[in-house]
Amino acid sequence: MDFHLSEEQKMLKESARDFLQMECPKTFVREMEKDPKGYTPELWRKMANLGWMGIVFPEEYGGIGGDFLDLLVLLEEMGRACLPGPFFSTVVLGGLSILEAGTESQKKEFLTKIASGDLILTLAHIESATRQFDPYLIDVRALAEQNGYLIDGIKIFVPDAHVAKFMICVARTKGEMDSKEGITLFLIDARSPGIKWELLKTVARDKQCEVLFQKVRVPQENILGGLDRGGSVLEKLLQKAAIAKCGEMIGGAQFVLDMCVSYAKEREQFGKLIGTFQAVQHHCANMLINIEGGRYISYKAAWMLSNGIPCKRQVALAKAWVSDAYKRVVGLGHQIMAGTGYMEEHDMPLYSRRAKAAEIAFGDANYYKKIVAKEIGL
Repeated sequence: MDFHLSEEQKMLKESARDFLQMECPKTFVREMEKDPKGYTPELWRKMANLGWMGIVFPEEYGGIGGDFLDLLVLLEEMGRACLPGPFFSTVVLGGLSILEAGTESQKKEFLTKIASGDLILTLAHIESATRQFDPYLIDVRALAEQNGYLIDGIKIFVPDAHVAKFMICVARTKGEMDSKEGITLFLIDARSPGIKWELLKTVARDKQCEVLFQKVRVPQENILGGLDRGGSVLEKLLQKAAIAKCGEMIGGAQFVLDMCVSYAKEREQFGKLIGTFQAVQHHCANMLINIEGGRYISYKAAWMLSNGIPCKRQVALAKAWVSDAYKRVVGLGHQIMAGTGYMEEHDMPLYSRRAKAAEIAFGDANYYKKIVAKEIGL
């Protein structure tokens, strides 16, 4: 593959950076951490007007016809800016699920509304029984009734459920709790009777919810991807979600490096700029090595996903590396910044907290290292 960005992708990257520098300063990020919604409709509308919500959707559904690689370019800039709000949950988790597995009527109904900014969507997947990440450890049940299903159970760490209009609920319609078979995805109106949510306190201070489903009725036509066939849809979605999260992490890590290099050129100690000290230089070099390595393997995986090439190993390599690399980068950044970087008013804690949260999102490094080991025959 060609690792150079196309002219269109360069323009997207530059315009996104300029827009987010103006519309999403760190003061805004901190405000949204305390805000009950976690985003503003004004910024959401501006992003929709730029075409960001439909970047990866075909034009017939109101999108701009981009591919997954274009989405990764945009997500890197969002990670750099620590953009708050439901973009990831709506476009990546919700939109890509419907694009992959939805019927034509579902695509027309939901993707057009996502692309226009009129619909916030999320994925209810993780359950409290999950001690270690296992995408198929699903115990929330969907029991068949006349013309539909009744869903019972609890989901945790559901992003932006408090503002979502619809949720894609991963439920079990048959089989054992840890089986890939017998999983079904349901499109559920988030205002349906029997749904209750509660915001959770998280290390990244993002908006994650615990969602209770109590005999929630869902019509049969709201099944996404076919009855009992949600496991394969979920597998493809989580591959894309993992690489999308890598894009965010790479953007955040790049900002940390840029911030540390600028600081090292200004901060004096023992009568010298700290950037002249070999230890600081080596820290910055190691940060760049971590970032560039993560960027290339992530973009390779994104290119393979865009072209429909099987890339289970490449996705696992990328998420395993970037999960650890982002932590290493912020750790070195804290060493360069010293006590200054631990102040709540400083930007460094914004990134170190997000690095910890992103590390375990959609599976941590250990989970993906097991996949890599299996892929090479161990």
